[in-house]
Amino acid sequence: MSASKPFPPLKNDLILRAARGEKTERAPVWVMRQAGRYLPEFRAERVEHDFFKICRTPELATKVTLQPIDRYDGLLDASIIFSDILVVPQALGMTVEMVPGKGPHFPEPLVLPEDISKLNQNVDVHKELQYVFDAITMTRHALDGRVPLIGFVGAPWTLMAYMVEGGGSKTLSKAKEWIFKHPKTSHDLLQRITDVCVNFLVGQVHAGAQMLQVFESWGGELSPHDFELFSLPYLAQIAKRVKAELGSEAVPMTVFAKGSWYALEQLSEIGYEAVSLDWTHDPKAAKAITKGRVTLQGNMDPNLLYGGDEAIVAAVERMVRGFGSTGRYIANLGHGILPSVPVEAMGLFLKTVHRVGLEVAAEEEKANKN
Repeated sequence: MSASKPFPPLKNDLILRAARGEKTERAPVWVMRQAGRYLPEFRAERVEHDFFKICRTPELATKVTLQPIDRYDGLLDASIIFSDILVVPQALGMTVEMVPGKGPHFPEPLVLPEDISKLNQNVDVHKELQYVFDAITMTRHALDGRVPLIGFVGAPWTLMAYMVEGGGSKTLSKAKEWIFKHPKTSHDLLQRITDVCVNFLVGQVHAGAQMLQVFESWGGELSPHDFELFSLPYLAQIAKRVKAELGSEAVPMTVFAKGSWYALEQLSEIGYEAVSLDWTHDPKAAKAITKGRVTLQGNMDPNLLYGGDEAIVAAVERMVRGFGSTGRYIANLGHGILPSVPVEAMGLFLKTVHRVGLEVAAEEEKANKN
């Protein structure tokens, strides 16, 4: 599919303005993993189709990307393309399976440093990942300008950890053994992943993505010292190189380093417009550390969506009032929505963000006039 056909005009640019630091009428809101297992309509698709088949079939990826936009009509201010961070290891030549009840599994992980020689040396993202670009273009048209479309990638350290561990891990002991025992090889691998990530993100924007997010999901498993060595330089490189390659086509970029609370100041200084926060951050403290350099995104604990209406409303009140509603803030969860969350709880979360956001915006405007 070609992205040459003009895209429909955008009707809601709230999240783009918030990311750029412009004043907004209220805080925009979206949710990580908003298209996924908590939706019965997505589970119905999974009965018929393998997870990665959905990712690799643009028509199916478009269909499930739009599911939350249709269900929560008018309540979400962004859409995120349905894909997976592990398509990058696949592009590098690794086999990744999604095992029901277990998650991702690499039948042949990287065990020894010399195993990186088995990876594809020169990855052509347009050959290996064209299905993602096609899905983005198709989805952008299907959205008809209702909300912007977010593209994404996994960060190099997180992807390396999966590639070495062979799947999820509670300790990341194998990946950490690599960075401690084989630092040079680890940096070589991280750089190769970074190169693919840069080309992949640039391609996503050319295909129609209007915003980008980089997921450092396992950032918090590193000490501050090791984060500075094995994560931060590659996160910074991604932002710098993507913007340089896109030039005037550059779009807002968000970095999400879960658990890396100690690196918030550094993350706000490496070229991203927005920094997404997990639920361990206090809004007031996060604003004091970042000093208005970036837009903050987040950060309600996803488990609060199991807490009942009263708990959800109270948490949203605290969150939106803590961050403010009209300047440099995007409401979200502190990580992805969990698979068994009731759809009604998600709806209440979104509606409450809207209500409280408008209330806080009116209060802010009144205060500014006085």
